[in-house]
Amino acid sequence: MGHTALEQDKGHLFRNRDLWKLLVPLVIEQFLASLMGIIDAMMVSNIGSAAISAVSLVDSINVLVIQAFSALAAGGTILCSQFIGSGDEKGAKRAAEQVVFLVAAVSVFITAFCLLFRTGLLRLVFGAVEPAIMEASETYFFYTSLSFPFIALYGAGSSILRAQADSKRPMFISVVSNCLNVGGNAVLIWGFHMGVAGAAVSTLVSRIFCALTVYAVLRRQDRKIVIRDYWKIRPTWALIRKVLSIGIPSGIENSMFQFGKLAIQSTVSTLGTVAIAAQAMTNILEGLSGVTAMGIGIGLMTVVGQCIGAGRRDEAVYYIKKLSLAAEAVVTVSCLVVFALTKPVTVLGGMEAESAAMCFTMMAVITVVKPLAWTMCFIPADGMRAAGDVRFTMVVSCVSMWLCRVSLSMFLCRVMGFGPMGVWIGMFADWTVRGIAFGLRFRSRKWLAAGVLVDRGNT
Repeated sequence: MGHTALEQDKGHLFRNRDLWKLLVPLVIEQFLASLMGIIDAMMVSNIGSAAISAVSLVDSINVLVIQAFSALAAGGTILCSQFIGSGDEKGAKRAAEQVVFLVAAVSVFITAFCLLFRTGLLRLVFGAVEPAIMEASETYFFYTSLSFPFIALYGAGSSILRAQADSKRPMFISVVSNCLNVGGNAVLIWGFHMGVAGAAVSTLVSRIFCALTVYAVLRRQDRKIVIRDYWKIRPTWALIRKVLSIGIPSGIENSMFQFGKLAIQSTVSTLGTVAIAAQAMTNILEGLSGVTAMGIGIGLMTVVGQCIGAGRRDEAVYYIKKLSLAAEAVVTVSCLVVFALTKPVTVLGGMEAESAAMCFTMMAVITVVKPLAWTMCFIPADGMRAAGDVRFTMVVSCVSMWLCRVSLSMFLCRVMGFGPMGVWIGMFADWTVRGIAFGLRFRSRKWLAAGVLVDRGNT
């Protein structure tokens, strides 16, 4: 970015070249991370259905925790972006330090809780699953719980870099980390025959690498936001409250979303190992088909945040429209590509024939429906959150998710006998309802009245 106010007044706050320099690394990072997730799943699935079922079940909890960290990091991204847009780099640095302090404290507490109560928590959430799955789940959850502080700190650090429109370095760190994870899986699973423990240990090591590397970058003096002397950071409650004003509603939204997934997962877990394995692989493939567009949404938060901080509301509207169209194109292409890869992935993953056929059928339906409903459900909401309109998106998302994704899915699976396909019908309904609500909110421009989080012009 780096434009002066005079230069910015001559055109848009973000030139096209600057915009794509921000977005392309985010898209690549999200895609490669999901691709590595598929490779991970293929490696684990070769251990057996119990192993991939255990990883899928535990990851339902892990994602819930990681989403809470991501919500805090998103609050930091938006606050730092608005400070930078307003020209207050000192304020951006102070905000960044508070984000690091907050996620460190929260993540250590959650790790301690999960380690102490992991067996009871797994049994409470998943009930009476097969003994082999529960044993593998306990092992996997132990090691991944140890990684929570590192993935939380990495998320905060990478968000601080992205607030400065630097998405290239987080991309490189993520790529190297994912390669370490896959390489570690190969060595520990196949070389040392450690099973799910090998997959978990390689995840832990890769997340430690991420955290150490991103904070080494943030120590460099050539950045707008420099963070060092971590032990000297003390809480500044006014800034923490601003981070939480975004992070808590977003965290509630993400947490309710993941609790809903856990409720659905509990339903799927009663359908047998074949259905669990099919649903696990379908979740991974569906995530891959949307993850590149999610990268655009992440970048949109930085763009809109800086526009709002600079007082350029019309440009915030412009960029939400522009990047929603870009996301729609990306989702459509991604769905087609992932569908073409579905059969090869299930074969290479060593899935049982019945699970593979079930996965293929679900992916065929997803490929048709997702381009029609997904973009309006997610991308405009990211832009509105960056403007501070987090309560509306939280309420709509929670209500729609519990009515459609959870209640409808459970009814279709348990009462109507739809099997795992009932989960996706509920999800399609959720996407549609949220997309309509967010589209109407965006057109009303009421989200612009949420107000900026920082005072413009402070130095």
